[in-house]
Amino acid sequence: MIEQALVFVEDLAFISALRNSTLVYPLVNAGHIFGVALLVGGIVPLDLRLLGFWRHYPVMMFVDVLRVTSALGLGLAVVCGALLFATAAADYAGSVLFQVKMVFVLLGVSNALILGRVLKRQDIRSLPMDARMPLALRAGALSSLVVWVSALVLGRLLGYF
Repeated sequence: MIEQALVFVEDLAFISALRNSTLVYPLVNAGHIFGVALLVGGIVPLDLRLLGFWRHYPVMMFVDVLRVTSALGLGLAVVCGALLFATAAADYAGSVLFQVKMVFVLLGVSNALILGRVLKRQDIRSLPMDARMPLALRAGALSSLVVWVSALVLGRLLGYF
């Protein structure tokens, strides 16, 4: 049943056109890479700041700017990634690397949502700029780095296995 649904998606006219396009497919792939770059490029500096780097800069400066950048990157990566997935849905769905990557992406999004709540609850705006972040924020930041870098590496490995 699931296999039939995946093949149905692969056989949609616009997905077949995407798969066979020498222009559009690379553009969608580039969109996915750009989305991942915005996502990870926003997350890494924010996580590093929460871990204690760049203490002379206010945490909220990182949060206010990089949260938006990361969210836009995630949206672009998901849309373009779904299109790329659809071009070989049955193969990707059967790939253990892809499945594990998706688990890491879900863990990363969940962690980001939890960190957002902890940031609000901790009221870090009232902390001195060079203050050490609460343990919950540091643990969440470290988890975030591990999860997103793992998802990134698994995504790159998909092209080779």
